[in-house]
Amino acid sequence: MESLNRTATDLVDEAIDFADELNVAVHQLDDEALVLDFGVDVPGGVEAGLMLAEIQTAGLATVQSRMDEVAGAPLSHVELSTDHPAMALLCSQKAGWEISLDGFEGLGSGPARALVAEEDEFQRVGYRDDFEFAVLAVETETVPDERVVDHVAELAGVAESGVFLQAFSTASLTGSVTAAARAAELATFRLSELGYDPLDVLSASGSAPVAPVADGEEAAIARTNDALAYGGQVHLVVDEPFDRFDEVVSTATDEYDRPFADIFADADWDFHEVPESVFAPAQVTVDVLGGDTHVFGDVNEDRLAESFGL
Repeated sequence: MESLNRTATDLVDEAIDFADELNVAVHQLDDEALVLDFGVDVPGGVEAGLMLAEIQTAGLATVQSRMDEVAGAPLSHVELSTDHPAMALLCSQKAGWEISLDGFEGLGSGPARALVAEEDEFQRVGYRDDFEFAVLAVETETVPDERVVDHVAELAGVAESGVFLQAFSTASLTGSVTAAARAAELATFRLSELGYDPLDVLSASGSAPVAPVADGEEAAIARTNDALAYGGQVHLVVDEPFDRFDEVVSTATDEYDRPFADIFADADWDFHEVPESVFAPAQVTVDVLGGDTHVFGDVNEDRLAESFGL
């Protein structure tokens, strides 16, 4: 398959061309790296969020918005579909690059992760990218500077001028939209963690409501996770049966029906202390190719209504 960072670079170029329409600010740093502010010091928006989700999946997913209801209230939802789940979702979209520098904290997602390829997903899929540009979306409260670029360039093995960063805060409309696009990724990741071969996931489609933007990062992180765990719906087409499909959904966890604000608070907001199993969609349909169809979990509109303040 073609380099994930090459296809993502084409989408970054498109975002630059339509930066004004997307409410995105473009900054060229002294080292010639490009930082696109999708929702830190600018408002961003739904279209910015959809474009960013495409960049995060390296153009291997179709991403769109639709209207639906939560507890009787009309709300935007995001739908994502891909026929390359292992590559688009695990090797690209997944947020797995923690950036912690003096005065800067961020969480990176996107195809630049595949240039480093140290996470378990890359061994399972058998993929490592090799390209001159690195495209990384960074969830942060601060627009990245040259120090962040240097960090990414060194680990990804590219020149500073080849780094393209897209920054957004969780507490932004862009952040809520990109979070809602992660339902299929969560299901695919859970299956992989349970021991299922991610290459046997042939197609993945997911949807989730766009959480109302909260008044701070912690509240936004909790609310966007509620949107997925209690409103995320996924359809998977897989090649092989498995006896643990029922463990993919949030209803299978001991923490089910608890607000994520409480779950995170109990862990003192140390995400390493939170069981990975809680990061799961609400409901999943699994179609085994030529075999059975399984449905697990359910949407919890009461929990969503409380989280969203409806």
